[in-house]
Amino acid sequence: MSIKLGVPSKGRLMEKTFDWFGARGVQLSRTGSDREYAGAVSGVEGVELVLLSAGEIPRELAAGRIHLGVTGIDLIREKLSGWEQHVEELAPLGFGHADLIIAVPDFWVDVRTLDDLDAACAMFRARNGFRLRIATKYHRLIREYLRANGVADYQLVDSQGATEGTVKFETAEAVADITSTGETLRANHLRLLDDGPVLKSQATLLRSLKAEMNDAERADLANLLKTLELE
Repeated sequence: MSIKLGVPSKGRLMEKTFDWFGARGVQLSRTGSDREYAGAVSGVEGVELVLLSAGEIPRELAAGRIHLGVTGIDLIREKLSGWEQHVEELAPLGFGHADLIIAVPDFWVDVRTLDDLDAACAMFRARNGFRLRIATKYHRLIREYLRANGVADYQLVDSQGATEGTVKFETAEAVADITSTGETLRANHLRLLDDGPVLKSQATLLRSLKAEMNDAERADLANLLKTLELE
């Protein structure tokens, strides 16, 4: 058996993760074709590379099927209820930065804060007979955030892509989504609330608290973390 390290299987997250480990003496690489999710590790013994989608890694960590994983903190906190009981954050990796934000149409000139949004929700329901819709794929995080800040009379509608376009196409009145530059929001005439982001996220190396290990695997994990200068 070996320590299983889950890494995003494609794109800049994979490339940046490979670079981060490589700079610390652990070489990660894909093997086979781009369609094969196989990889190799050199520089340390007893570590197996598992290529997964970033969204799968929280689930695999929580189930204990991988020992370590790299993914965004936004995905960990959205997908894992009581995430602190399942994973431990070992190191932020310094890339994959993105903010989870709530944005409203530019022409809502009187809606600048969460208090304003709460008032707008109440007014919207009184006028229209149904709750103001917020499009998002981050249901857990947004629901908890709005509840903690006293916002009521809204409904979350699911959006798994092109969230910023839902206001234009009248399937939602506001959005909650991840953004790195804000350009797509501005292009769709949306404005962030002044309260700041719901969550600031970046790619992070995490350790499963559920994965079982024998003595040899514990030694391999300790050696890997020492090589990465994390212990």
